[in-house]
Amino acid sequence: MSNRSKVFITRPIPDEIVAELRETCDVEMWHTSAVSAPTAEKIGPLDGLMTYGHELITDEMMAAAPDLKVIANVGVGYDHIDAEAARARGIEVGNTPGVLSDATADMTFALLLAAARNVVPGNRLVQAGDWQYYDPNILWGQDVHGSTLGIVGMGRIGHAVAKRALGFDMKVLYNKRTRRPDWEAELGIEYAELDDLLARSDFVTLHPPMSDETRHLIGTRELGLMKSRAVLVNIARGGVVDHDALYEAMRVGKITAVALDVTEPEPIPADHPLLTLDNVLVVPHLGSATVQTRTKMVQMARDNLLAGLNGRPLPYSVFQ
Repeated sequence: MSNRSKVFITRPIPDEIVAELRETCDVEMWHTSAVSAPTAEKIGPLDGLMTYGHELITDEMMAAAPDLKVIANVGVGYDHIDAEAARARGIEVGNTPGVLSDATADMTFALLLAAARNVVPGNRLVQAGDWQYYDPNILWGQDVHGSTLGIVGMGRIGHAVAKRALGFDMKVLYNKRTRRPDWEAELGIEYAELDDLLARSDFVTLHPPMSDETRHLIGTRELGLMKSRAVLVNIARGGVVDHDALYEAMRVGKITAVALDVTEPEPIPADHPLLTLDNVLVVPHLGSATVQTRTKMVQMARDNLLAGLNGRPLPYSVFQ
C-alpha cells in the first residue's frame, strides 16, 4: 500500500507546481475553472486539500475525511472554510496573506478611476459606432485628484490603497475596528467613524473581511449618508453590500456610480437588476488576477500544503 499523501486541488494551477507536488503526493486536480469542483465527493480519502475558488468546506465535509491534515487556501479570505471546526478536528488551515495587497490595491484604483471617468460607457459608445463627432457635453465624470477617499477596512489592502491615493493628492479617511495611529502618522490619513466617513467621502472603497459583523455593512441607511456624486467600490466580499438596497439607491440616483469586483451571489446572475443600470460596473473578481500575484499565491498554498502533510507548522497559518 502506498504511503504517499492523497491531495485534491479544486481548480487548475500551474503545471510546474503540480509536478512538484506529485514528487511526493498522489495529486488529483479538477480540470476546469468553469464548473465548481465536486469537493464533497472527493474529500473522503484525502490527506490534503488545496482550495482555489471559495468552495464551501463545512464541518460535515471534514467529518467525512478522517485522514485530512491540512486545507491550503489560495487567497487571503477563508470565510468559505469552517476554520473553527477544522481547528477542533486538528486540521491545519492556511491562506496567502500579504502577497496580493498591492495587486488588489491596483485593481481598486482601476475600478475607482473607471467608474469616476466613465471609461466603460465611453468604450461602449465607441465600439457601438455611436461616436460620430467630438461632443464636449457627454460622459462628464468626477475629479479624482484632490478629492476625499474613505477606506472602510484598513488592513494591508486598505493601507496600500491609501498609499496610492496620496499620489492623486487625495484626502484619506479610514475606518477600522482598531485605530492605527502609526499609519495616521506615516500616511497623513484621518480616522473617522463609519457614518462620518460615508458622509464626507467623494469615493468609498470597501476592504473589510467577511463576517457576521460586516454582512450588509453597507445598506439603505449607509447609502443614504453618502454624497449624491459619490462613487462606491467594493473589492472585499459581495456580502458586505446589500445588493437590493444598492439597486434601489442606484436606480434613483442616490450616488453617482458603483464598481464591484465581488458580488452576492458570485457569479452575479445575468438577469440581476443591477446589470441593467449604466452607472454600475461589475467585473468577475479580478482583484488579485495578475500572473505574478496569482503564481505567488499558489506557491504559498503549496508551501502550506506540504508543511501540513509533513507535520510541520504552516508558514501562513490562519491560526497564528
